[in-house]
Parts: sequence; structure tokens; C-alpha cells
Amino acid sequence: MVSHSNIIFTGECGLLGSTFRKFAPDLNYPTLEEFNILNYDQMLEYAKSVDCKEIFHAAAFTSPPLIDKDPVQAIDVNIVGTSNIVKLCIELDARLIYVCTDYVFDGKKGSYKEDDPVYPVNKYAWSKLGGECAVRLYDKSLVIRTTFAPDVFPYDKAFVDQWTSRESVSVIAGMMSKLVGTDVLGTVHVGGKRKTVMEFAKNLDESKEIGDLSINDVNFKVPVDTSLNCERYGNLLKEGIIK
Repeated sequence: MVSHSNIIFTGECGLLGSTFRKFAPDLNYPTLEEFNILNYDQMLEYAKSVDCKEIFHAAAFTSPPLIDKDPVQAIDVNIVGTSNIVKLCIELDARLIYVCTDYVFDGKKGSYKEDDPVYPVNKYAWSKLGGECAVRLYDKSLVIRTTFAPDVFPYDKAFVDQWTSRESVSVIAGMMSKLVGTDVLGTVHVGGKRKTVMEFAKNLDESKEIGDLSINDVNFKVPVDTSLNCERYGNLLKEGIIK
């Protein structure tokens, strides 16, 4: 097992990072000024200072509509930055965990398994898949495909015609934290049961009034059903490989 003091978490100021600290407070959570994924020499210096044995790479540009407007930033952060992380892990012989998205699937069937074909339908997902491609060139890596949202649903409307395995960030962070410092490699799906986004939103707060929204009402492309088959994660728990 790797000591938490030798693990770096990227994206410390994001929604996942701020929540992840509650489950794994002993990891290293460098700021952007300390660990810029577009500055390889800086990353290498920081990684050596903590004798890095593992990187949990969660830093990303994640807004589909903003990425449609600014694909260059998505290329830099999600593809180039992730490629830099992969090269760093190769140089250090460190394990890499990469947080990817359920949106790598086209959404035509749902209940996707880890080895199902990927085919993104928007630029955000293409950029995350670009990062995943770099990660999968490295044998000592784990790709986590998942989806999460704030613990309090932040919108006034929710999709009634999009299906997902989404859970609150606290639930997903807790599930993913169990994979830190383990020997699990390859790809694993982390999520909950299949449901509509509206059902997810109501599960968070039944008292909140949330209006209906269709995926046809937004100005960016949304896959219909990216629900995940999470049997592998469940089996890892059953077998005691993660606890």
C-alpha cells in the first residue's frame, strides 16, 4: 500500500477536490501555483519533494457549453495537461488514477460496461477521451469513468429525458477514495443506479421545486443515456480488494 503522504491530488480547488479532502485529508493537494499541469518542470520538482508514488488526476475543464466556445482551453487542460501527468508518472514510475466521464459514450443504449465502445457526442467528452487515450498508454494506470453533481442540486430545472448513474459529489468522492493507494488498474465505472437527471435531483431534495427540461431545449449536445454498469466496482468491494 502507498502512503497517503506520497500521493498527489490535482484539481484541489474544484468541486471534487474540496469534497475529496473529507475522505482522504492526508493526500497532497497542491495549488495551481505549486503544481500547474501545463508546467512539467514545476510538477516534477513538486513530485520529487513529496517522493510521489501516485497521482490522482482530477483537474479538468468540465463545462460542455464553455468548451464549445473555447475548445483550445479544453485541449490544453484536458489533453495536453493530462498527457503531461502521464509522462510525469512514467518518469517517476508512479501509479496514475484519472477521473474521466460517462460522456465518453454516445448514450444510445445505457448501462455501459468498461469495455464497451466509446464515441463522444460533444467536445467536452472528446477532450476527456483525449486525456483517457494518453492515460491508457501507461500500464500503471486506472481510469475511473463517473458522473457527479453538487450535494445540493444547483439548477431550477432538470432533464426528464436523460438517464444517468449520477450521484452527489460526496457519494462519488467517498466511493473513489477507496481506490486510492490500491493496486487496482485498468478501467472502472463508479456510480449509482440508472435514473433520469430529474429523479437524481429529487433524490437530493424532495422539497425543492424543480422544473422539467428536455435535452432538446439546450444549445449543446447531450447524450440520452450514459448510465454505467458498475459491477466491477461492486466486485472489488465484495472481494475485499477495496474497503
